[in-house]
Amino acid sequence: MNAKLERQLHYLGAIIVAGTLASVAVDIAQGRVAVPQLIASLSYAFITCVVIGGLELFVLQGPLSERLRRLSFVALLAVRSAIYAVIIIAIQLLQVGERAAGFQLQTSIEDFWRSIAYSAVISVILNLGFSIANLIGPRVFMNFVSGRYHAPVEENRFVLFVDIAGSTGLAERLGGIGIHRFLDRTFRLLTGSVVDYRGEVLNYIGDEIIVTWPESLGAIDCRPLRCFVAMRSALQKAAPQFQREFGAAPQIRGSLHFGPVIVGEIGDIKPAIVFNGDVMNTAARLEELSRKVDGGFLASRAAMTRFTAAPPFAVQDLGTLPIRGRADGIEVVGIGAAASPLLQDA
Repeated sequence: MNAKLERQLHYLGAIIVAGTLASVAVDIAQGRVAVPQLIASLSYAFITCVVIGGLELFVLQGPLSERLRRLSFVALLAVRSAIYAVIIIAIQLLQVGERAAGFQLQTSIEDFWRSIAYSAVISVILNLGFSIANLIGPRVFMNFVSGRYHAPVEENRFVLFVDIAGSTGLAERLGGIGIHRFLDRTFRLLTGSVVDYRGEVLNYIGDEIIVTWPESLGAIDCRPLRCFVAMRSALQKAAPQFQREFGAAPQIRGSLHFGPVIVGEIGDIKPAIVFNGDVMNTAARLEELSRKVDGGFLASRAAMTRFTAAPPFAVQDLGTLPIRGRADGIEVVGIGAAASPLLQDA
């Protein structure tokens, strides 16, 4: 089983468990604790989660994802809500809960319209949440909802800076709209690797993407390093298409550092969760240095020592390099541009 399918099945299982537990909680809160009632509710929750979760993971975020991304926020909300509503209405009309619990089937017109109203409301609420989460990022959305960073906290994080080489000259040739389309296409490809290796996109800044991992997630199987190599592999595969459309294929360089960062909400009208600290500054300066080394990538020794396993490709010890803001320099390693791109397990 490949990593992507395994991850999708994992997410589907999480959706099913969360949905059925939420159904039980609602029933208990409303005093519906009789076994047949719980069976009916669980049946509805299970079938709905399986169908909608499967559709979301394997269709809407799969073959239809590119087409859906072209829609505006309102249009996407309307289309997805309509799809969800049709599914929920069908499940309601089939009365799977009543059948599973052995209840008498309902046939009144009032129940029909009640099912439609219920389906419409639930569909809009679900998709409004999904759409907002997609706008700001699922993890950021959950962090805002949970209030995890309402008060600033210190966390040990891997920080990966990835820069698109030569974008300034390309912008002059392609123009404003052309370079925007080029960067958008490139960032979408890079983000796929971030998702595969459990990273979190912190920000897109100009021609740069910043990715982070908590220590517990990033240390597993050298995920930040593997993520960068997977990014290069994805761009190599897409190079012919970029050449045809833009006359150039994107090349990336990057840097990786590790250490304590301060994470917290900031702002009022448009609040954001921001990362501050010396780790962020050092990672940015390492990215500047990466432009001068073979392979275009630098990782600090501080990051390398946190991995729970050896890198799955050769790394080169580059010793201690001088860096702005650190009188004693920083110990770094590099990876060659030819590091194996065949790294698919996340």
